[in-house]
Amino acid sequence: MKQNNKRHILARYAIVVGIMLAFSTAIVWNLFKTTVVYATEWNDKANSVLTSTTPIEPERGKLLADNGTVLSANLQYYVLRIDWFTDGIKADTLMKDIGPLCDSLARFDNSMTAVQWKQKILTDRKRILDEAKKVYPGGKKGRKNRAYKLFPYMLTHKEYERVRQFPFLRRAKNKNGFYTEKHSRRIKPYGDMAARSIGNVGQNEESSSIHGHSGLEMALDSLLYGKPGVAKNIQLTNGIVRAESVPAVKGYDITTTINVQLQDIVENELNDMCLETGAEWGTCVLMEVATGEIKAISNLERNKTTGEYVEGVNHAVLGYEPGSVVKTISMMVALEDGIVTDINKPIATGSDWMYAGRNISDRPHGAATRTPREIIETSSNIGMAKLIVQDYGKNPGGFRKRLEQMGFFEPFNTGIGGEMTPNFPVLGNKNWDKLSLTRQAYGYATTIPPLYTLAMYNAIANDGKFVRPHLVKKLSREGEPDSIIPVTYVRKQVCSPENASKLRVMLRDVVWGSHGTARHWVQDDKVEIAGKTGTAFTNASGQYGAQKRLAFCGFFPYDKPKYSCIVLMLGADRGAGASSGMVLRNIARKMYARGLLGSSPAYDADANKQDTKYYPTLFASMNDYAANNIKHGLGVKNSHHYARPKVVQRGVPNVIGLNVREAIKVLEDAGLIVNFTGSGMVTAQSLAAGSQYARGQRINLRLRNS
Repeated sequence: MKQNNKRHILARYAIVVGIMLAFSTAIVWNLFKTTVVYATEWNDKANSVLTSTTPIEPERGKLLADNGTVLSANLQYYVLRIDWFTDGIKADTLMKDIGPLCDSLARFDNSMTAVQWKQKILTDRKRILDEAKKVYPGGKKGRKNRAYKLFPYMLTHKEYERVRQFPFLRRAKNKNGFYTEKHSRRIKPYGDMAARSIGNVGQNEESSSIHGHSGLEMALDSLLYGKPGVAKNIQLTNGIVRAESVPAVKGYDITTTINVQLQDIVENELNDMCLETGAEWGTCVLMEVATGEIKAISNLERNKTTGEYVEGVNHAVLGYEPGSVVKTISMMVALEDGIVTDINKPIATGSDWMYAGRNISDRPHGAATRTPREIIETSSNIGMAKLIVQDYGKNPGGFRKRLEQMGFFEPFNTGIGGEMTPNFPVLGNKNWDKLSLTRQAYGYATTIPPLYTLAMYNAIANDGKFVRPHLVKKLSREGEPDSIIPVTYVRKQVCSPENASKLRVMLRDVVWGSHGTARHWVQDDKVEIAGKTGTAFTNASGQYGAQKRLAFCGFFPYDKPKYSCIVLMLGADRGAGASSGMVLRNIARKMYARGLLGSSPAYDADANKQDTKYYPTLFASMNDYAANNIKHGLGVKNSHHYARPKVVQRGVPNVIGLNVREAIKVLEDAGLIVNFTGSGMVTAQSLAAGSQYARGQRINLRLRNS
């Protein structure tokens, strides 16, 4: 019996030893194959892992206003999550902290009370834990949701730093499962202000990297993007880690020429006129005469659903038939070529003129004769056509070549995405070419971007210096200037100072002359404006029709021009002077009132007049001593001072009566996204004060000056 047991034990032992020998042999064989037979292949794989690299995305540079204010920048946002399956979370610890935690959450986000926060967290936690315990048919287990989102929205860095100090959340990560996901977003602090010109960013088909898609973001992408870095794998004793090999180079911060205060004025005046006249869209560009710096640019289109106006297509750089604003440019050619030497010498015009088989009409404002001054003042088609035909009638194509010599067709390279150049058809000597020449002379049969028209008017205001319009002022990195963009010229002189002076006189007549086409709407007793109206007829398909495209281009103040401006509107219910012209006038008046033209309005003198219509209105402020500062700083003795808005304890804050800066601060601190229209103080808010809301919800404010 013992002998049999011994044999069985030895047999089992032999089997075990045989199996172990087999495994050992297999291990040795695989070791031999790995280190000898396939050594080269494995070495190559190891090298590929250790030599592989990963690009490091550079930080995108900021777009800044002319004073360094941020227009567009990358900000870090955080998604806050809790992993309820973390081993260190204990139910008794959670229940001890849940009350104080929910009190803190309710103060941070008052869309829910502390009781509601507690109910939500505990209910969500139980649902997630119960789901993980379920077993579905087929043996499939329930999902473990390790990414519970504490808030349905992302938090700023400041908000994240505040929340992480709340009870329970400030415990060690292995005790509460609290973690974050960091995201970078391109933010425009001023919202829609100049949004189309600033542009947008995003991924493209070629790369997952973030690049500019439109506007300055696209045109200056190579500078804003920076240079990617490189990360390599490094072998350490406890594994492989990824470490920076070549550091990423941050993109340039680009200081633009945009002035936030002027941009605000331009957008509000254009928006108000679009609303008043029912225009389809409007565009406005304000430029500094001496430098060509574009200080403000706005493009508004009507939202057909809401009726409101929003930033749309950048019409300022797209080509349109200009209408009569081009007559000034034609007159410049006539003066430079010596066709006109005396601007007060009359030529025969009449009310109708047959040329090249077609009638040109000045009805109902024709006259037997017109001087060159009167041709611009009354916007005479016949007069302008006769002057150009006098020199170019036998060579219609010569007119375009003359403009080409003046630099009219050269790209500006302003930095605005989608920029176009003027389009003048090349003309021969046929009858229809001669007819086309007359039409080009007074603003038809050609397309010109408003920015090009403005640049020529700016040259007239600038004694003939054809300065290049531009939006970029300076490049910086880490706060240190890298390059400053100088003022450049398309032509040092597009016309002589003498002829520029004559043209300024003609443009003043348009506004101040007894027959000026803008005399009823653009005259102002504070700012003397000079400019020209223009009207072109179009339809929805871009052909000639009944809808009007209305322009006014000019400069101010007349005696020492500081700014030039063009306004173009489609479909306004009134003429060019009463729509586009009034936008320019209102911009100039508001700039004067704010002391932006070197002016100092006499508030003190006005305030002490007996008539109460001169009393200034001091609106409410969240700052207790702001009103007193205004009174003493301006020397105002008599004033109306409105009370501060009544504070609400819960829900949407009450901001009616505040200025827009204070209103935005209060509402954004409450987690709301703010849009506003108009200028001045808040007179209405779309979400009623005290009503419930969700963080991230939008609120619209209406501003007025009185």
